[in-house]
Amino acid sequence: MEKGAPSGLPRLCVLWAALLVELCPCGAHGGNWMWLGIASFGVPEKLGCTNLPLNGRQKDLCKKKPYLLPSIREGARLGIQECQSQFRHERWNCVLSPDTSSLVSSPSSISMALSSSVFGYELSSGTKETAFIYAVTAAGLVHSVTHSCSAGNMTECSCDTNLQNGGSPSEGWQWGGCSDDIQYGMRLSRKFLDGPVRNITGKDGNGLIAMNLHNNEAGRLAVAKLMTVDCRCHGVSGSCALKTCWKTMSSFDKIGSLLKDKYENSIHVSERLKKRLRRKEKSQRKMPIHKEDLLYIHRSPNYCVEDHKLGVSGTQGRECNRTSEGPDGCNLLCCGRGYNTHVVRHVERCDCKFVWCCYVRCRKCESMTDVHTCK
Repeated sequence: MEKGAPSGLPRLCVLWAALLVELCPCGAHGGNWMWLGIASFGVPEKLGCTNLPLNGRQKDLCKKKPYLLPSIREGARLGIQECQSQFRHERWNCVLSPDTSSLVSSPSSISMALSSSVFGYELSSGTKETAFIYAVTAAGLVHSVTHSCSAGNMTECSCDTNLQNGGSPSEGWQWGGCSDDIQYGMRLSRKFLDGPVRNITGKDGNGLIAMNLHNNEAGRLAVAKLMTVDCRCHGVSGSCALKTCWKTMSSFDKIGSLLKDKYENSIHVSERLKKRLRRKEKSQRKMPIHKEDLLYIHRSPNYCVEDHKLGVSGTQGRECNRTSEGPDGCNLLCCGRGYNTHVVRHVERCDCKFVWCCYVRCRKCESMTDVHTCK
């Protein structure tokens, strides 16, 4: 039986939250499900599928398969964490919306989770940053669901049975072990995030929806592209006369790096749809758009200066590297405004020795470090 609202959650709050879901569907059109990635452990389960910040289709899937909820939450967490890791030195550092600070631990904050997205303006802006967010979170969902299957945490999936009892004995190897069932993870990600979307092309087409759907799939394809083959040797005295091999997903940081490269080379497309997405520049329209490419509609704003309207925090006060020529360098990160330098004193225990009996004696060591922050 589906859990009802927690006793501490006002009934009016739940009704308002349900109304917001119907008015502001997420999935391919938004990302309120990403709230699960920052929620404290146990909060989504306490709320139950009915009261989570999901659209109607996602709630139905959650109710039918409640065992998916931990994997969905982990997928959102993976995507958010990898986004912040990949962009930690950039002007836009994948910062979460300020509104999310009150959403992490309190079930009663569910109505706010529905009315504001984890990434604020960026999730609906149609920029390169939007493209990366959709791609990396879709990839995170594939990765977490597939991993749960291989780990035996779900009853309707396990290892990839198509790769069992095959191989090439004449070449000294055969399929065995537990290959990750990437196809199940991709199907589940499509079902949860994309759903049935009609009329996204043609006269009444919605360019932003088409862009988000394309970037969702690009993220999933990145996971599939980086599948690797691991093998284990068998034979007398480690002779490796026969190898047992299986397919496994790459670590998610490698997938994030691939998507970051796609972000750097993302394609500007027209918001007006005809039969398909097409490049913004007419002179480039004969160049194909591949499924693995990331697409964006609008150019990114200036992330140098704080803009409350757009949810841009700016780079003032950000720590920079004075000697770096990269994006983390003070010249680029501070947007030419210069930087302040202050000295930080560190005190830590050092030269620790065990004294009989029985305690550890340490010296206190001091060090001074220059820290540079953008003006």
